[in-house]
Amino acid sequence: MLDTRLSHAQRKRIDKYSTKAKAYLLGVQGNNGLLFKLAVYSLLIGIGFVYLFPIIYMGSYSFKSLEDLLNPLISWIPSTVYTENYQVAYKVLNLFPTLLETLYVTVIPALAQTAVAAVIGYGFARFEFPLKKILLVLVLITFIIPPQVLLIPRYVFFNELELIGSILAFLLPALFGQGLNSAIFILIFYQFFRMMPKALEEAAHLDGAGNFRIFITIAIPMAVPAIIISFLFSFVWYWNETALASLYFGNALTTLPIELGKFNATFEQLYAGDTSTQNINEGISMAGTMLSILPLLIVYFFTQKWFVEGVDRSGITGE
Repeated sequence: MLDTRLSHAQRKRIDKYSTKAKAYLLGVQGNNGLLFKLAVYSLLIGIGFVYLFPIIYMGSYSFKSLEDLLNPLISWIPSTVYTENYQVAYKVLNLFPTLLETLYVTVIPALAQTAVAAVIGYGFARFEFPLKKILLVLVLITFIIPPQVLLIPRYVFFNELELIGSILAFLLPALFGQGLNSAIFILIFYQFFRMMPKALEEAAHLDGAGNFRIFITIAIPMAVPAIIISFLFSFVWYWNETALASLYFGNALTTLPIELGKFNATFEQLYAGDTSTQNINEGISMAGTMLSILPLLIVYFFTQKWFVEGVDRSGITGE
């Protein structure tokens, strides 16, 4: 009888520890256990490494001297912090003047595009008018059309208006809702303003506010996350646009990505016959690439909190 009671107590103890181990490994509902967390974190670390690897690679090689680059024993960590690569890249890119021109031709169109997309999105979301659905579909179709199809017609049109070589080649399409990927930003604001409670507008109308005042004092303050996400995406897309910028600006304006594209040619032109400077190598090229993306990294570093909040609240995932 005693042996039976002992075995029964042992079985209860084993079942108790088994239940605890199962809950610890698998979780209560299968989504908060150790194995689930390990799988999720492993996936996130793997995806994060894929995105961070190019930056880590560029950062490592940009500080390598020619001797480190030729040394097979040195892989990731250079023997010394070699900053001359950045000095050469700084001169080749003509960094500060080029950076100011880049900000000039990216920030202004991005601001204009964000403002116009907010107005259009609010109009589609809060007003009823004839052919509304058809016009909304046409707006979305503009995103499907490849920009290369409109490249030549727009160039001819801008050339006739004498806009080639001017920021107006970027600014005017943005002001008319036809900037880079404007349809996405219109859709973001459309979806965001649709979620705004109608009771707020009704209360404002009862207080005597007109549509414009409601848009400025109620809709815009509520749409700050959508404004932030739209501006940041627009800023990055204008920054990275090289084909349209090269075609429309010619030699009148330039950007860091354009200068990076002709980095080797500029280097050879600057240092032709200069025996005191070594030939271009991977370290110098990586330093130039790091300098060209550094402003974007700084912008994201200071705005990542609002960026994540904007993505979450603006419904950019299509949910």
